[in-house]
Amino acid sequence: MERPNFILLNMDNLGYGDLGCYGSKLHRTPHIDQLCRDGMQLTSYYSVSGVCTPSRAGLLTGCYPRRNNMHVGGTNGPVLFPADPKGLNPAEITIARLLQKHGYATACIGKWHLGDQEPFLPTRHGFEFFYGCPYSEDMWPTPKHPDWPALPLMRQEAVVEAPPDRNLLTRRYTEESIAFLRSQRQRPFFLYLAQAMPGSTARPFASPEFQGRSANGPYGDAIEELDWSVGQIMLTLDELGLQENTLVIFTSDNGAVGWNPRQGSNAPLRGWGYETSEGGQRMPFLARWPGVIPAGASRDDLTSMIDILPTLAKLAGTAAPNDRIIDGADIMPILRDEPDAVSPHDEGGFFYYYREQLQAVRSGPWKLYLPLEQKMSRLNGSLQAAQPAQLELYDVRHDISETTEVSAQHPGVVARLLALAENARADLGDLGREGANQRPAGWVEHPRPQLKH
Repeated sequence: MERPNFILLNMDNLGYGDLGCYGSKLHRTPHIDQLCRDGMQLTSYYSVSGVCTPSRAGLLTGCYPRRNNMHVGGTNGPVLFPADPKGLNPAEITIARLLQKHGYATACIGKWHLGDQEPFLPTRHGFEFFYGCPYSEDMWPTPKHPDWPALPLMRQEAVVEAPPDRNLLTRRYTEESIAFLRSQRQRPFFLYLAQAMPGSTARPFASPEFQGRSANGPYGDAIEELDWSVGQIMLTLDELGLQENTLVIFTSDNGAVGWNPRQGSNAPLRGWGYETSEGGQRMPFLARWPGVIPAGASRDDLTSMIDILPTLAKLAGTAAPNDRIIDGADIMPILRDEPDAVSPHDEGGFFYYYREQLQAVRSGPWKLYLPLEQKMSRLNGSLQAAQPAQLELYDVRHDISETTEVSAQHPGVVARLLALAENARADLGDLGREGANQRPAGWVEHPRPQLKH
């Protein structure tokens, strides 16, 4: 059988409720909604973090970020910052490296955020081609960070602009993606298109053609341009005759941020991005592959971004690495809508970490927020102002908005999930405790900013 192509569309801080197919009445997303109608929608799919760097590490390696020590930045920030000494260890095996070894053309276009030093760049992690920014679009010189360089736009390992016009990032990333698809049409390919929008700034960016067009200000403009981008990608696949043999996945790295005034939506979920709340980590997920994934299907199985690596590996005729722990599992039985398919995480649990702290666990329909003397929160990470957290249990399958706390009615469930949490602490670690099976991140001794020469 001909090996399938893969396109992984990963948005930045896009909320669960920001798309028409997930209930938005504000944003016009006809192309994304068509992707939903043509494929499968998952409604209990999770990021492994509420913030960018750990989420992307989990997505590309199939591991919890605590597994490969990408849960905090090198200067103890919640993410990697410009000229950070830390990055994704070159010894890690990404989706791209795995597929490249099996003859796939590989491209990373857009936001990387797994290290801006040379050993950590996409081109050192299995991507033959890179065009994009090595970190978030909000990381450039400010009064708070006067020493940060101008935002670098890179091609391969060279800075080609600094700074680029952020209004044009969505369009330019889309155009580069289309050029890659056209140039690699004769080979199996893996395109990782990591858009920078709606992004990390309080006022998102969009091309002039989309500014002022939406019913939700700059945020809505950015969402509707992302929808245009999806339409352009799908149109190109159709023109190249590749739709029937290409698996397209659409998702987001973490939930919409609770800016004031509010812009993005995680409705009907509770909470915001940068948290271990449902709004922070439960993501939209759409998968389309005609003739393989049934059209118009929807499932609520507990799944995660760490499942993408083993799933794509098997489809490509290989397997996830067997020389290290991979936390994800193949979810194609779920995506094929097989009646006996089950979640790979129900028995062992799915774990919600904020930085180094384990804060919640889910198994089946149940999510348990752990009792904590001091709960780290938001981007701060400091324990000085942290407040205690009470034990809370919710049936997040039937009570998606977490309106009814039910721990008193289900002591057996509480005991089982507490035991799963203790297993995670031993394996992955917790605040003040190393895990038995963690791997080292990458480090450089003398980090330097990426500058245009």
